[in-house]
Amino acid sequence: MGSAKKRIWGWMAFDWAQQPYYTLGLTFIFGPYFASVAFDWFTAQGATDAEAQAQSLWSLGQSLSGIVIALSAPLLGAWADLSGRKVSWIAFFSVLYVICAWSLWWMTPDGANLILILILFNIGFVAAESGLNFANAILPSLGPDKEIGKISGSASAFGYWGGVMSLFIILIFFEDGAGHTFAGLAPAFGLDPATNEGTRAVGPFIALWYLVFMIPFFLWVRDGDAPRRKITFGQASAELIRSIKSIRRSRSLSAFLLGSMLYRDAVNGLYAFGGVYAKLVLGWATMQIGIFGIIGAITAAIATWIGGLADRRYGPKPVIVVSSIILMVVCSIIVSMSRDHFGPFALPEGSKLPDILFYICGAAIGGAGGALYSASRSLMVRHTNPERPAEAFGLFALTGKATAFLAPTLIGISTYLTQSNQLGFLPVIFLFLAGLVLLRWVDGEGDRAAWSAQ
Repeated sequence: MGSAKKRIWGWMAFDWAQQPYYTLGLTFIFGPYFASVAFDWFTAQGATDAEAQAQSLWSLGQSLSGIVIALSAPLLGAWADLSGRKVSWIAFFSVLYVICAWSLWWMTPDGANLILILILFNIGFVAAESGLNFANAILPSLGPDKEIGKISGSASAFGYWGGVMSLFIILIFFEDGAGHTFAGLAPAFGLDPATNEGTRAVGPFIALWYLVFMIPFFLWVRDGDAPRRKITFGQASAELIRSIKSIRRSRSLSAFLLGSMLYRDAVNGLYAFGGVYAKLVLGWATMQIGIFGIIGAITAAIATWIGGLADRRYGPKPVIVVSSIILMVVCSIIVSMSRDHFGPFALPEGSKLPDILFYICGAAIGGAGGALYSASRSLMVRHTNPERPAEAFGLFALTGKATAFLAPTLIGISTYLTQSNQLGFLPVIFLFLAGLVLLRWVDGEGDRAAWSAQ
């Protein structure tokens, strides 16, 4: 295998290694488990709205981590570009990622460590997102613009397959559910179902998975020939300010950053609360949520790969538009559905329609969400100054996280005001709609003039 292909495969290994933090941690295993423990804890404190409080607490953690990422990503990106170092930053955040992932083991069913583990989980989430920003900054150097969409889509699909594989392993060997795994086995290594050790093992599993599968990345990916320089905080800040000012010179770039800020925030809201919704509204067991996750991850892998091919043929913008419309339909179904109603129609007791519809929603969220992210990453490359990719993707992260608190906060507020977990998703629909409107002013071929004018 040539060095260029090795570098691409090494870069793609990052997506495979990191995906379980989102698949197992954020969405399908730890997130719902946290919601369950928080619900029991609030109930024990005498709360009459324990479901809403559990969802609001989870949203608070996501909101605060989003603010930290938004404030730090652009400055770190400028620092990395000026210093010529990206891989070393990824190594630093990898250490935080592994430590925080492992700490999820101490999320005991009694909720004694509820707040501490919430903090550690979100520190790990910040580390995961920060590492991703630097990995994204390497993407423009992997091939010509016309191939970037395919590379991005293939990497994202590869990552989702990693998520599928990790979820299968957890469900078959570790996740205890009602005292046994999906395969009917006792949890591996003698883990105790009574204290949810099979579920809590997801933390060490995520950490070990990352340590093993990041090896190709660190073996085959290098920063390149850019000179290494010592950079001060003032130099990085000045460079960042110049870049932010340059954005105003491009209507396409400005509209894309603002539009993607809103629709990516909406997608993150769906990812963060999909499993929580299944637990609190539909009353799903962890095993059902895991199957839901497998369906979503498989469709994400397939759809993201197809989206990468469509990106190469039609460009990233049409992929983003179609994906956003699909996700708006999904949100409308979620808002309209509960265990006993679908819209204005009452459902008979024990109806399986809500379960079937939510499995379909999970497939759509995975497929459309994966394609949307990959195409957005590709479109950002077309708006990126090749000399300062980390800074550009830092700004991409800033606009993706500047309002990252918005979806979780709006979901939390809407849930609290309506006392309904379903209606709590209403704001997500409007975020997708606003993002689509702003895409009207985005040039699908990109605009690097704003950066070259610096």
